[in-house]
Amino acid sequence: MTRQVLVTGMAWDTALGDDLDGVWSRLLAGETGLREVPSPHRLRNRLAATVDDPPAGWTPARRQISLGTRTVGRALQDAGIDGDPGEALLVLGTSYGAHLDDTRAGGLHDWAAAVARGLGFTRPPVSVSTACSSGADAILVGGHLIAAGMTEVAVCGGVDILTAAKRLGHSALGTMSPTLLRAFDEAADGTLLGEGAGIVVLEEAGRAQRRQARAYAELLGGGSANDAAGMTAPDPSGAAVLLAVRRSLAAAGLSTDQVAVVNAHATGTPVNDAVEAASFDRLFPAADRPVLFATKGAFGHTLGATGAIEAIALVQALRHGKVPPVYGLDTPAPGLAFPVSQGAPVALGPGAGLSVTLGFGGFNTSLVFAGAADGLG
Repeated sequence: MTRQVLVTGMAWDTALGDDLDGVWSRLLAGETGLREVPSPHRLRNRLAATVDDPPAGWTPARRQISLGTRTVGRALQDAGIDGDPGEALLVLGTSYGAHLDDTRAGGLHDWAAAVARGLGFTRPPVSVSTACSSGADAILVGGHLIAAGMTEVAVCGGVDILTAAKRLGHSALGTMSPTLLRAFDEAADGTLLGEGAGIVVLEEAGRAQRRQARAYAELLGGGSANDAAGMTAPDPSGAAVLLAVRRSLAAAGLSTDQVAVVNAHATGTPVNDAVEAASFDRLFPAADRPVLFATKGAFGHTLGATGAIEAIALVQALRHGKVPPVYGLDTPAPGLAFPVSQGAPVALGPGAGLSVTLGFGGFNTSLVFAGAADGLG
């Protein structure tokens, strides 16, 4: 980044709650938000990780806007700039949001515009839809816009709701697990869906310092790449994953031995986990490997929100110096040659963190964060 970009506000809304540190404590305790969610359709699995509010009975479009508005508002409040977002730029991502199920949803930008209007943003929002990398790409875009001098504050993240079409789609594709989401486990047989939102407030460091804002972390850089190999499966070579991560490290000015932790995409689908693990295996020297962790077993796969929720989990890991156990991981898959958090939290050494997302359609994104002491220390 050509300008220093700090994370000065964060909020998430997940199946484990919406309190920043409360959800983190539940992750460290090894809890999951997956539970049986009724469906009138025949599915491979009825387990999903949903939020209680907004109510399931609302239309998908209303739920998407309500969840986004609430979480963006809480992130602004956390950053101490609530009430008047003014010239801050809103950058939001989703996969399909309500688009597949609700004819009143409009285009994929309309929900973001509604959130911006509702909270008083004076600039038109930027919306991103790059499948499961949407939330991470929104953060990447926001960071670049600050670095380019287009804005001093970018409120960025992802929002996605669970809908019938998404559950049917993943059931028909065979990507939905018939049992449980077990990322990086030898018994992994698919993913399970969730819903939620993750929002970060990115701020140019000088502006944050002038108003004496608290900083959770620094966004050091980001990178993306598309493998164009298929609509629902990654390129088995992992070349685009490597390219995205290498671009992010180059943007951050770091080498692989300066990375202490990676929040992996880790959907629990065997092909995704195998490609991701093999890509990391090629990237990191065997003698100096970061700790891997993953949160989809706790939150479900929240699709367009997952990259932002996982970025917040990574920042929390850097703040607290440890990562939560990977829910559902009992026996690591053969060949997984990384320290992985299994059964209990794992302490971290010094270094930066990567948050990696791999989306349908070949969208791969990597974000690099470093911890920052409170008060810009």
